[in-house]
Amino acid sequence: MTNVQLWTLVFIVLTFGLYIGIAIWSRVSTTSGFYVAGQGVPSVFNGMATAADWMSAASFISMAGLISFLGFDGAIYLLGWTGGYVLLALLLAPYLRKFGKFTVPEFIGDRYYSGTARVVAALCAIVISFVYVAGQMSGVGIAFSRFLQVDLAIGVIVGMVIVALYAVLGGMKGITYTQVAQYLVLIIAYTIPAVAIALTLTGNPVPQLAFGEIASRLDGIEVDLGFGEYTSPFTNISGLNVFLITASLMCGTAGLPHVIIRFYTSKSVRGARWTGFFALLFIAILYTSAPAVAAFARYNLIQTVSGQPYADLPEWVRNWEATGLLTFNDLDGDGIVTYTAGPDNELTINPDIIVLANPEIAGLPGWVIGIVVAGGLAAALSTASGLLLVIGSSFSHDIYKRFINPNASEANELIVARISVLLGILVAGYLGINPPGFVGEVVAFAFGLAAASFFPAIVLGIFDKRTNKQGAIAGMLVGIIFTATYIILTAPRILGMEPFLFGITAQGIGPVGMALSFLVTYIVSRMTAPPPVELQEFVENIRYPRGAGAAHAHD
Repeated sequence: MTNVQLWTLVFIVLTFGLYIGIAIWSRVSTTSGFYVAGQGVPSVFNGMATAADWMSAASFISMAGLISFLGFDGAIYLLGWTGGYVLLALLLAPYLRKFGKFTVPEFIGDRYYSGTARVVAALCAIVISFVYVAGQMSGVGIAFSRFLQVDLAIGVIVGMVIVALYAVLGGMKGITYTQVAQYLVLIIAYTIPAVAIALTLTGNPVPQLAFGEIASRLDGIEVDLGFGEYTSPFTNISGLNVFLITASLMCGTAGLPHVIIRFYTSKSVRGARWTGFFALLFIAILYTSAPAVAAFARYNLIQTVSGQPYADLPEWVRNWEATGLLTFNDLDGDGIVTYTAGPDNELTINPDIIVLANPEIAGLPGWVIGIVVAGGLAAALSTASGLLLVIGSSFSHDIYKRFINPNASEANELIVARISVLLGILVAGYLGINPPGFVGEVVAFAFGLAAASFFPAIVLGIFDKRTNKQGAIAGMLVGIIFTATYIILTAPRILGMEPFLFGITAQGIGPVGMALSFLVTYIVSRMTAPPPVELQEFVENIRYPRGAGAAHAHD
C-alpha cells in the first residue's frame, strides 16, 4: 500500500465511522423526525447541513474542473448555483416554511387542492432526484477507483452501503447532523490544498487574492497552446448557452426538492431565514475558492505535462490513466506529450479528476491527498442522502400514505419510507456505475428538470393566487416532458444528436422548458375555474412576513 493509499484509507475510515456513529445516535422512530428532523434544528447547524446538502460532488469535484477547462465560461456554474441559492433563500424558502408542509409535493398538492397535482409533483421529485443522485454516486466511484485502486463499481457499492446506514436509520435527523460533520470535512479538505498551492505559486496564502496573478499567467500560456485566453468570455461556450445554462442552474436550484425540504427542518419562519443566511455564508467559503483552485490546477497541469517526454511524467499521470479518466495517445510517435487545442492534441483529461488530482499535481504530501478524497466523498454522500430522502418521502408520504393506504399507521409509513430509500439507493448505484455524462453535466440536467417543473409551480403558487390545479398540473407535465426529451435526444452520452433548437445544449434547455411551463400554467389557469376563495385568501396572507397558518387540503 502506497503512502497516499494509506492516508486515504485512514481518513475514509475515520470520517465514515463518524457518519455511522451519528446515524446510530440520531436514529428516529417518528415520521416527523424522519422527514423534517422534528422541525427543531438550530439555524447554524441547519445552515451547515444545507450547505453540505447543496454543495454536491458537482461543487466539490466537478465545478473547479469545468472552470479549469472552460476558463471564463466555466463561471456559469459558479454564478448559476450561487445566484440560485440566493433566489431560493430570499424569494421562496420563508414562504414555503410558513406553509408548514413536509415535502414539496405536499405543498403543491395542498396549494393546488389536488391529489393529482401532488402525484405529478412526487413523480417529478423522484425523476429529478434520481438524475441528480447519479452524479453523486459517479463521484464516489471516481474517488474510490483512483485512490484505493478498486473497481469503480465497488467504490459505488461502498458509498451506497454508508448512505443506506445513516439515511435509513436516522432519516432527516440523522442526515442533518451527518451533513454538519460532512460540511466540516469537505470545507477543510477544499481549503487546505488551496491555501498551500496559493502560497507555493504566488507567496500569497489567500487563494482568492492569488487567483488574479495565476489567471493572467494562464492567458498567455493558453494562447500559446491554441486554447484562447483563459479569462476571455465565450471562447468555449456560445453566449446564448452561457446565459441559458446560468439561468437553468439558478432557477433549478430554487426548485430542487432536496434543498427546499431543508428549510422545513427549521424551528420557525425566522429560523428558515437565518438558515438561509448561514448556509450562504458557509457556501461562499468554497465558492469563492473554486476559481482559484481551477486556475492553480490548470497552471500546474500544463507546466507538468505539456511538451514533456511521456516517460518522464510523474506517477500520478499513470495512476489516473489506469482509471480511464486520463488518456495519452502518441499521435506522432515522438514520445513527447503534445497538449493543444484541435486534432493534434494527445492528452485527454476528464474534468472530474482535476480537484482530486490537484494536490498530486502540486506535489503536496499524502495526508493532504487523503483528506481531499475524504472531502470529495463527504460532498457526494451528503447530497446523495438528501436526495434519497426526497425519493423515500415522495413515495411514502405523498403516494403511499395519501393514495395507496390512507389508513396506514405512522410505523407502517416509516417502514415504507425506509424501504423506498433502500430501493432508491439500488437505482442510484446503477446510475452511478453507468452515468450519462460528467458529474457536473449530469447534475446540470437535474437542475434543468427542476427549473422546468417545480420552479413555475412554486413561484406562481406563492405569488399568483389565481393559479389553479389545472394550470399547475399542465405546466409541470409540459415542462418536465419537454426538457427531459430534449436532454435524452441531445446529451452526448445518451443519444448524442446535434442540438437542433438554436444550438441550445442539453445543459441549457431548462429555461426553455421553464418558460413553456410558466406560459402553459398561466394560460390554462385563466381558461379554467379559479381556486376556492378561502385558498386565494390564504395565498394572499402567506406573503406577509409575520404570522403563520396551515393550508387546508382539498380533494
